[in-house]
Amino acid sequence: MTIGIDIGGSTTKIIGTRNRDIVQPTTVEASDPVASASGALGKFLSENHLAFSNIRKVVVTGAGASFLGDTLLDLPIEKIDEFKALGYGGLFLSGLDKAIIVSMGTGTAYVKAHGKCIKHLGGTGVGGGTIKGLCRIMTNLSDTDNIIEAASNGDLDNIDLSVSDISHTDIGNLPGNLTASNFGKINDQAGKNDICRGILNMVFQVVGMMAIFAARTEKDTDVVVTGKLADVPLAHKVFKELSTLYGVHFHVPTHAAYCTAIGAGISADGT
Repeated sequence: MTIGIDIGGSTTKIIGTRNRDIVQPTTVEASDPVASASGALGKFLSENHLAFSNIRKVVVTGAGASFLGDTLLDLPIEKIDEFKALGYGGLFLSGLDKAIIVSMGTGTAYVKAHGKCIKHLGGTGVGGGTIKGLCRIMTNLSDTDNIIEAASNGDLDNIDLSVSDISHTDIGNLPGNLTASNFGKINDQAGKNDICRGILNMVFQVVGMMAIFAARTEKDTDVVVTGKLADVPLAHKVFKELSTLYGVHFHVPTHAAYCTAIGAGISADGT
C-alpha cells in the first residue's frame, strides 16, 4: 500500500492507495505539522490493522511537508509539490482527462490539469478562512459546522441585492434572481442565520466565478471543486446556478476533501 499525506496548517489528511483503490481516508487535527503527520500515520495504521511492513511508500505534500525530514515514524518518505498533487487527485477523482481543479481551503487555489501537465494558475485569499473570520465578527460564530447549520436557515432576501431589485426585466442573459451586490440589501431584519448564509453565498460565488474565468482562459469546460467546503449543500446550489448560466460544468467528486492527499498517493503509482 502507498500512503498519501496532505499536511495543512491545522489539519492533516491521510489516505491509502492499493492498486489505485482508495483505503479509509482519515483526518487528524494538530497545530504542529510533525506531530500531526505522525499522529495521522499512526491512527491510519491502527484503524486499518496494518503494520509498517504493509507500507510500500509514503508520499507527503502540503504546506507542512517542508517541516519533515526524510522519514516519518522511521518510514522513508517522498515529497511532491502540492499543486501537482492537487491536479493529479482532481483528475483521478473526477475521471476527467483535463479540467480546472479548485482547492477550497483557508484560501482558494486554481490549477490547470491537462493529463500530466499541471500548472498553478493562481488563487485568492477568499475561502474557508474568510467564512470563519467574517462570521466570528458579525455573528459570534466560529465553528464551521455551526455556521453551515445557521446558513441553511438563512434568507438571502435580507442580505443580497438581486437583479430584480434594480430592474423590472432581466438584464441581458442575467435572470432576476441573480446576485447584483453581495450584502447590498442588508437590513435591520437580518439575523445571524441570514448573515451566515450571505457570507457563504458570497464566498462560493467568488470562488465559482474565478473558476469560470480560469476555465475560459484555458479553454476548459470542466471544473473540479475539492476541499472540505466542496461538500456544503449551499456550495452545490451556487455552482449549479453558475453552471447553468455560464455553461461550465462543476464537479464535486467523492472524497473531495482528500483530493490532495489522494493525488500524493497515486503519484507514486506512475500517474
